[in-house]
Amino acid sequence: MTERPPLDRVVVLIPTYNERENLPMILERVRRAVPEVDVCILDDSSPDGTGELADELAEGDDQVHVLHRAGKEGLGAAYLHGFAWALEQGYDALVEMDADGSHRPEDLRRLLVAAEDADLVIGSRWVPGGSVVNWPTHRKVLSVGGNIYTRLLLGMRVHDATAGYRVYRTDALRRLDLGSVESAGYCFQVDLTRRAVLAGLVVVEVPITFVEREHGESKMDQSIVRESLGRITVWGVQRRADQVRERLTGRERWHQL
Repeated sequence: MTERPPLDRVVVLIPTYNERENLPMILERVRRAVPEVDVCILDDSSPDGTGELADELAEGDDQVHVLHRAGKEGLGAAYLHGFAWALEQGYDALVEMDADGSHRPEDLRRLLVAAEDADLVIGSRWVPGGSVVNWPTHRKVLSVGGNIYTRLLLGMRVHDATAGYRVYRTDALRRLDLGSVESAGYCFQVDLTRRAVLAGLVVVEVPITFVEREHGESKMDQSIVRESLGRITVWGVQRRADQVRERLTGRERWHQL
């Protein structure tokens, strides 16, 4: 196994839109659970004042940073902004984490340990030891079914490609051609997983307990689900076409020998 450089500088990226009620809680939990990491809040001009509150919290803590964005442009766009900032700042790894408490900061230490020997670590709900709390049955069916569909169509062994609790090594992230990423919604996670697998990166899943938010409203809606299914289907068709093309090319070469 190739020895990887240590993860001395890590930043947790937390996208926010109308998360004023949740932000102080999640920030306090991160700072308590893993005090050595930095935090960067990515606020999409929340009308409820989340951005202003983030600035106040950052004033009292040198390890907390805030990036203000022009408006609500989707999860993928927010993370790409955070990725660019983290790469520019010279961090060794970055963490994706929701602001609503569904990703428990207390699990982060285990994900970082796994990242010592991996390029991408996914906090997974659907591997042995993983679970969800306070989810209705239809949400579980949708998530499990969507991940099975993704795994079969894209030929990946990842069980929770839609998961949003992740650790990326920044040196690996540079290999994913982020400039060509167009996914704005939650299929952004599938897109990055697909790119990591195609790039030959080491992807590891660590079981987590996902806890449904207690405050505020979920950003998931039918349009996001439709976008995800549509893009995954297109990627799957492209993959199948590439496989057919490779087989035909191989046969042509065989006949030429």
